[in-house]
Amino acid sequence: MPAADLNLTIDRTSPVPLYFQLSRQLQDAIERGQLPPGTLLGNEIELAGRLGLSRPTVRQAIQALVDKGLLVRRRGVGTQVVHSQVRRPLELSSLYEDLQTAGARPATRVLDLAVVPAPAEAAAALDLAEGTEVRLIDRLRLTHGEPIAHLRNYLPLALLSPTPEELESTGLYRLMRAAGTTLHSAGQSIGARAATAAEAGLLAEPEGAPLLTMSRTAYDDTGRPVEYATHLYRASRYRFELQLLIRN
Repeated sequence: MPAADLNLTIDRTSPVPLYFQLSRQLQDAIERGQLPPGTLLGNEIELAGRLGLSRPTVRQAIQALVDKGLLVRRRGVGTQVVHSQVRRPLELSSLYEDLQTAGARPATRVLDLAVVPAPAEAAAALDLAEGTEVRLIDRLRLTHGEPIAHLRNYLPLALLSPTPEELESTGLYRLMRAAGTTLHSAGQSIGARAATAAEAGLLAEPEGAPLLTMSRTAYDDTGRPVEYATHLYRASRYRFELQLLIRN
């Protein structure tokens, strides 16, 4: 949808600043897919005239979205929508399902699917002896054709035996539930570090770019560890969200 076709409204009786009202509506349109990546936002003067706003107010609204990484100013082209950052709540769900819910068109490239000796960290998380055979699932997750995360999961060998086609068409947790595993809880650790050359090449980032890291151990309803995961996410395209409860 062209930006000119959006039903943008400004409430001058509201205490909310005018630039923020415009910025919020444009952000909502981007996140809902009404302004898909590549859309040209249009002329600031035209937008200001249509909404009865000053040009500095429109410029401030657009700059707020540029600062968030939702818009980019390109010389000779104009202001253009870019891929929005994926926001993921901290809960026991798979990235594939979260992206589907957000309308982000997930895709998966299976990099490796093999039976391997459990490395020390995975063995400890899964309560196995080091070197015990486990199933390694190594994938690249993409949205809108661009890589967003590198996912490595280790599962007890008897838990699940997925095919590459299954892993490309749905999320791992959905496959685990279909196989009879009831996921109950998980312990998760989040961090950050710079991308190595290999990771940068895989995730389409420059070497040294910031990456979010996540390690997770998931448990079934009997308390048995059923998955150990180490994931890397592009910090430029992804963030975690959580809600905190205040206890008096």
